[in-house]
Amino acid sequence: MSTHLVAMGGGGFSSSEGYAATSLDRYILSLTDATNPLVCFVPTASADDGIYVSRFINAYSPLGVRTCVLTLWSGAADAIARMEEVDVFVVGGGNTLNMLALWNAHGVSRRFRDLAADSSHDLVLAGVSAGGAIWHEGCTTDSFGSGVAALNHGLGVVPGSFCPHYDSEPERAPQFKEFIDTTQLPSGWGVDDGAALHYVDGKFADCVTEKEGASVYRVEQDENGATIAEQDTRLL
Repeated sequence: MSTHLVAMGGGGFSSSEGYAATSLDRYILSLTDATNPLVCFVPTASADDGIYVSRFINAYSPLGVRTCVLTLWSGAADAIARMEEVDVFVVGGGNTLNMLALWNAHGVSRRFRDLAADSSHDLVLAGVSAGGAIWHEGCTTDSFGSGVAALNHGLGVVPGSFCPHYDSEPERAPQFKEFIDTTQLPSGWGVDDGAALHYVDGKFADCVTEKEGASVYRVEQDENGATIAEQDTRLL
């Protein structure tokens, strides 16, 4: 039994034309062996935005899956109680800091850590932007409202740090390098929109992309300054 984790820098249905499912969304679903998987959307970072939820349901329902939504602004207890039934979690983008605060308050962070560590069943954890960053030890975020900052309180399901929107937001790449240079963040990954990291049982396995030119960069701490190495990515 395996836990797969797909962390997207951007992309997927939330930014596609017509908000349709993309090759990254279909890749996420390909990782589960369930014949009729239950796919749970987690829109905490967008304050459980109803439009975002509708876009998820419209994108995923035609893909032969069952869908549900983990809401914390209302009905939290029932939604959390159902987490163990889920085959695939898809965590949306938005405010990373607020999402983390709510997950900690409701015990969702602990639940996700426990589920990821449970080897008795297959599970797919996935997310875009904030939803990709949250699984790491740390990340870059604009959640504080004062530019790009370092956040060191991720779930730590996978090691290192994560920088979404590496190519599309000009501040991200240089700030990420500085944070690693100054040890504000551990070594990690800069991920372009449309690209993603794939981990299996907490270990890095692959870099995939849904569009030409999107890439992933490994940014490592070094005594002479952080080093940046572009990774080979596989086009889906």
